[in-house]
Amino acid sequence: MSNGLFRLDGKTAVVTGASRGLGADIAVLLAESGAHVYLLSRGAEELNEIADRIRRKGGLCTPVMCDLLKDDQLEQAFSDLPALDVLVNNAGTNIPSRLADVKTADLDFVLGLNVRATFLATRAAVRKMLESDDAGDRSIINISSQMGHVGAPDRSVYCMTKHAMEGLTKAAAIELAPRIRVNSVAPTFVDTPMTRPFFENEQFNRWVFDRIPMGRLLPADQVAAAVLYLASPAAAMITGTSLRIDGGWTAQ
Repeated sequence: MSNGLFRLDGKTAVVTGASRGLGADIAVLLAESGAHVYLLSRGAEELNEIADRIRRKGGLCTPVMCDLLKDDQLEQAFSDLPALDVLVNNAGTNIPSRLADVKTADLDFVLGLNVRATFLATRAAVRKMLESDDAGDRSIINISSQMGHVGAPDRSVYCMTKHAMEGLTKAAAIELAPRIRVNSVAPTFVDTPMTRPFFENEQFNRWVFDRIPMGRLLPADQVAAAVLYLASPAAAMITGTSLRIDGGWTAQ
């Protein structure tokens, strides 16, 4: 199989939440694979660090300060793009809590970022992608979760938002075919700054590893590799699919 199938030369990509964690790893790999990556995030210092990391490796990128919870900033970020071939909806959050104890403010915040901002970014991206009349392969990849396929205690809000993302993936894939492919990546727990504090709890640590038949956490670079695959010509006939990278969690 030709390595060219996994190249993104000449493509323009947007990664939301690109300043750290999974978003940073995804952005770096897309740039290494030839894409000009627009890095969207609120943190200027962290954005510039990732941009420097990409440029040191010879990649092309543009950091864009953008608060996805502010509609005007989101719309402006996409409107300013010269073109768009790939969107990675990576920005998201989780505030674990027993259902009866969920604070309304936390509910609104998680829904706002995980669902509303994802939808609005997708809408803005689709409008930009459809400006082009050429028949090039365009792709939207939503960073979902295994929790978009199963349930879990203390994660009612998070599971709800990731199930919503999986629903958006399927509906958009049907509506936008054949112009734009839409898929999701559904990882198990990954070692990121967001998840690391959870594993300091011994009970939680046991609960997770008891449910991963492969017995290990998912490396962040493997999530990035899955995103690259779905964005690349190698996946040209894949749409409406959730690529579960969960070590067997949802097979049980």
